[in-house]
Amino acid sequence: MSATLPQEMQQHTYAIMDRVEDSHWWFVGRRAILESFLERIHSSLISHHSSLRILDVGCGTGANIEMLSQYGDAEGVDVSDDALEFCRKKGLKVQKGLAEKLPYDDESFDLTTALDVIEHLDDDVAGLKEMHRVTKTGGYSLFFVPAFMWLWGVQDDISNHRIRYTRAQIVERIEKAGYTVERATYANFTFFAPILGGRVLMKLTGIKPESENNINVSALNGLFGKLFSAERHLLSRMNFPFGVSIVVVGKKA
Repeated sequence: MSATLPQEMQQHTYAIMDRVEDSHWWFVGRRAILESFLERIHSSLISHHSSLRILDVGCGTGANIEMLSQYGDAEGVDVSDDALEFCRKKGLKVQKGLAEKLPYDDESFDLTTALDVIEHLDDDVAGLKEMHRVTKTGGYSLFFVPAFMWLWGVQDDISNHRIRYTRAQIVERIEKAGYTVERATYANFTFFAPILGGRVLMKLTGIKPESENNINVSALNGLFGKLFSAERHLLSRMNFPFGVSIVVVGKKA
C-alpha cells in the first residue's frame, strides 16, 4: 500500500500471497495472534454498538477481510488493482485508494486495521493520520509491522518496504497521528532465531527466492503454524521484549 505504483509489492507477490495465506504457517500464526487482540477490541466496542463497521487498509488479496468479517461488517482498500481483483473474486467489498488519502468520510469506522502495511509508506505518519481520521471517536486501530532494521531480508525488498520498526519508533509515530496507544508488544519470538539465521544465510550466499513465502517445509507447516499461534496465550498475559514483528493497539480518544 503506497503512494505510487512503483512502490507496490511486486506483482507476482500477490499471486503467491493469495495461494499460501490460508495455509502457510506464518499467515496462520499471525491471524491467531491478531484474533486474540481483535476479540478484546470487539468485546470493548460491541457493548456500545449493535454491529461494527471495519476497514482493512492495504487489504492485499483479502484474507484479513475474511478474518475481520467475524467481528463486523468488514471491507478493504488497497492501491493495487491486482490485489483488488483477488478480493473481488472472493466476493469481498473493496475499493481502490491510497493509505495517505483514504476515500472515506471522517469517523466512518469503529475499527481500522493496517496489517503489514505502514512500513510500505513513504510518509507513514500521513497514513496513520488518515486512519485516525476515518476511525470513530472511541474506536480502535490495530497495527502489525515488521521489527528491527537488522532483520531486513528478501521479503522486505520484494514488498518494497521502507522500514522495519523498533517498538519505540512505531509507538512514537502512532501517537503523533493522534492515537492513545493501549498496547504495544513484539510478536513472533518463536521463530526469531531461525528467521534471523535464514536471512543472514541468504545474504552470505546471495540466494534470492521469488518470495520468502515460497520457503516452506510442507511436512512441518502445520506444526510451525501451531507453534506460532500458541504465542497468543503468552501475549494475553505479557509483552514480549523482542520478535520479528510488532503489534500495536491504538484508541481514538
